[in-house]
Amino acid sequence: MNQSIEHFVPVYNCIGKMLLLKRRFPLTQTPLKRYSSASTIYALSSAYGKCGVSVIRVSGPQTRKCLRSIIGSTTLKERFAHLKALYHPKTNEMIDKALVLWFPGPSSFTGEDCCEFQVHGSLAVISAMFDALSQIPGLRPAKPGEFTKRAFFGNKLDLTEVEGLADLIHAETEAQRKQALQQSNGSLSRLYDKWRKCLIRCAAHLEAYIDFGEDENIEDDVIFQLSKELINVQKEINAHLNDQRQGEMLRDGVRTCIIGAPNVGKSSFLNIMFQRDLAIVSPIAGTTRDPIESTLSFGGYPLRIVDTAGLRAFTNDIIEQKGIQKTKKCLEDADLVFLITDAAHFREKSSLISSNIDSYCSEYLKELDLNHEDILKNKRVILIVNKIDLMSSDEIQVLTNLPTLIGISCKDKCNMKKFMDNLENILRELCGSPSAEAPRLTHARYRVHLERCVDHIREYLEEYSPDVYPDMAISALKLRNAIKDIERITGHVSTDDILDVVFKDFCIGK
Repeated sequence: MNQSIEHFVPVYNCIGKMLLLKRRFPLTQTPLKRYSSASTIYALSSAYGKCGVSVIRVSGPQTRKCLRSIIGSTTLKERFAHLKALYHPKTNEMIDKALVLWFPGPSSFTGEDCCEFQVHGSLAVISAMFDALSQIPGLRPAKPGEFTKRAFFGNKLDLTEVEGLADLIHAETEAQRKQALQQSNGSLSRLYDKWRKCLIRCAAHLEAYIDFGEDENIEDDVIFQLSKELINVQKEINAHLNDQRQGEMLRDGVRTCIIGAPNVGKSSFLNIMFQRDLAIVSPIAGTTRDPIESTLSFGGYPLRIVDTAGLRAFTNDIIEQKGIQKTKKCLEDADLVFLITDAAHFREKSSLISSNIDSYCSEYLKELDLNHEDILKNKRVILIVNKIDLMSSDEIQVLTNLPTLIGISCKDKCNMKKFMDNLENILRELCGSPSAEAPRLTHARYRVHLERCVDHIREYLEEYSPDVYPDMAISALKLRNAIKDIERITGHVSTDDILDVVFKDFCIGK
């Protein structure tokens, strides 16, 4: 034990450096700020109104006190339903006989002590329970999304899971439900966390090389190896981004615009699609002025259809001009376009261009005063020829043999079933099939941060080569920025403005 202190200096230095790296790149999933849970919150978690059972949820440090005040006991078996009489804490009057469930923290949705009262769903019972809870010191009504926000800050959910839960609450179609459920169960969270950990590992190796590469004889090969890892991550993120917006279209609905010349049957077509009179139909050209939008669940996929004003190159009608401007604006945002013409126009123009459908679409879009090249290149266009009841049987047969179009009659609903079958296949192609193994990017916010992450990785890789020695400190900063962009998606690095956007659409009680 006569060794000098100098003998242990390298060991102390190594331990200190490793602790420094751990502080720079923590692997824990702890948000930067903690949510204050000094108050205990309560809210109706089921729908408001008359129903068989209503669920009132309580979360926070005063939950045990709440149970003692309402049922006179806190000795409940965890996560079991108990039939109890509920009493008002001030008047001691019985409110209801209901099921009570007790979820002690941290094994609860929020991570705090929680309980639920499953009362009879009358407005009088709910009102009496709220009055009873308001009399207990330390309890207050919950704000919209506050239960889920506490779950986020309690590390029960990250932001992708929170947003998946919000999407699940608002899901209107079967495909939306599947995608939202997978995301709320962590499909995107696991994928993004894998990339985050890989980037942290690469950044830590680079920092180690910078800080004590010479002292510890760290080989130059470590830089080459981490570059290979970064290239693989970059490829995976780019493949995730290159999804043709399938996840976003499924979440938000496929934005579909019905366009065409005046009086070709656009409004009649919309009414048939929805099987009710959404738009006014008349033989007068230009009846529709303002866009008419509605959402339809079609084969499990959401379709947001907009009927628009008829398009033509010139009109003296000021109101019609404004309607045309709105139509062009709707068209800019569309994912799918129903381009409707009628039998007379198709008979005349298609013969001039030898029945070439692409050429016909281009010429027709030019007549409508639209940028035909941009529309045909960037949007999915379905050509629909209406009023085939005015065609001869030979003309209809020729039309049937032409690809990429469909002839219909809004008057007698001819071929509408065929169109619906084709549309379901197109929607399945546009939206894809939700898969937990290959989760889709669902929010524009994710896309922005992933693109920035890829840019930081690309800048790092472009600067480094075996013959060029860049400023390693700047390279390390770029990797840190790439990590931060991933963390902004999941909420490891959170800002109030992001949280406000995420939680603003949650209902009270969730």
